[in-house]
Amino acid sequence: MNLFDSLENINKQVPLAEILRPKTLEDYLGQNKIISEASPLYRLLQTNRLFSFIFWGPPGCGKTTLARLIAAKTNSYFLEISAVTSGIKEIKDAVETAKEQLRLGHKTLLFIDEIHRYNKTQQDALLPHLENGLIYLVGSTTENPSFQVIPALLSRVHILQLKALDDDAISKIIEKGFKYLSSEYGAINVNRDVIEKITAFARGDARVALNTIEACYFASELKDNTRTLKLSMIEELVQKKITKYSQQEHYDCASAFQKSLRGSDKNAAIYYLAKMIVAGEDPRFIARRLIVCAAEDVSNADPQALQIAVAAFRAVEHLGMPEARIPLAQATAYVADAPKSNATCVAIDSAINDIQNGLDYQPPLHLRDAHYKDAQKYGFGTGYIYTHSNPNAYQQFMPDEIKDKKYFQ
Repeated sequence: MNLFDSLENINKQVPLAEILRPKTLEDYLGQNKIISEASPLYRLLQTNRLFSFIFWGPPGCGKTTLARLIAAKTNSYFLEISAVTSGIKEIKDAVETAKEQLRLGHKTLLFIDEIHRYNKTQQDALLPHLENGLIYLVGSTTENPSFQVIPALLSRVHILQLKALDDDAISKIIEKGFKYLSSEYGAINVNRDVIEKITAFARGDARVALNTIEACYFASELKDNTRTLKLSMIEELVQKKITKYSQQEHYDCASAFQKSLRGSDKNAAIYYLAKMIVAGEDPRFIARRLIVCAAEDVSNADPQALQIAVAAFRAVEHLGMPEARIPLAQATAYVADAPKSNATCVAIDSAINDIQNGLDYQPPLHLRDAHYKDAQKYGFGTGYIYTHSNPNAYQQFMPDEIKDKKYFQ
């Protein structure tokens, strides 16, 4: 290590979240289904065999920590790179390191953070080395790997979905953080309301929780060598939490919004509307979902629902946010309350399916266009009955081949 590296390490301020990262599986909190003694992963680790995984979950749920613990448990060399700042060169360097470690008797666990950021070529570069067992991969991603990871790589790994940590786990992590800070820098008085406030603010993210208490500790009032952390100071420091809203959550919230409308749950629909608004969703996208639901799920059970949804879309275009939230909420409430019928949607989809599957026939001769010179020569229009003149007269409108077909039940 040269002088500059030494100075860098001396002056570096290591975040509390890194200092308190769990060192053993027993200290690992919040993923009981994944890492309990009865879980498949835990039993795999007991065999001292490595497998390749992709950990999918929200920020701060323990993906990186679990990868490090797996490496330690299996006595493997841990190599970490980030897909944000690396590429083919870093993958090749990792392969050379893995070869060297193999000669020393160690397997290599290559951890790639944010693996969804790799393009197809970069992901392809991993395949032969996973295939021959030179490296074992643990990739972490906040995005659904089914959409972001190539099929060839998916077929060589196991997907484990990690959840945001529950409030109990976050509270324990916060208490652990305050205990460490007190032992290192001096005592602090913290009541239960403060812990509950930080827990709610963290929303399942251990990193957010620890970063918050670290800031709160040093911002707290110091008197007689003891710090006091007041709830008012917490509220001032944390202020507004930005809603987590990944690409996957964009689709999930839109789906939940439309299904709540369909299910006539007005309160749930308003909640998902609010979540999309707070996350900065394009209000025109929300309005289009309303129009689709009004046509697909309400339809002619209440034709006015479509008119109100379209009016909401126009209001969004004219008003913009934040005023547009009001017509969006109005239309959401109306569509949710409206009686439901999918008869029109079923009918058009059934007819399209029939035509695409061979039931593609010409109209009867008497319905065909007769507004040109030679039409009568072909029999086009002959026998057509003008409905306004003879409203009760019967005539066939369906093609002969499917004349008895019914699309509306």
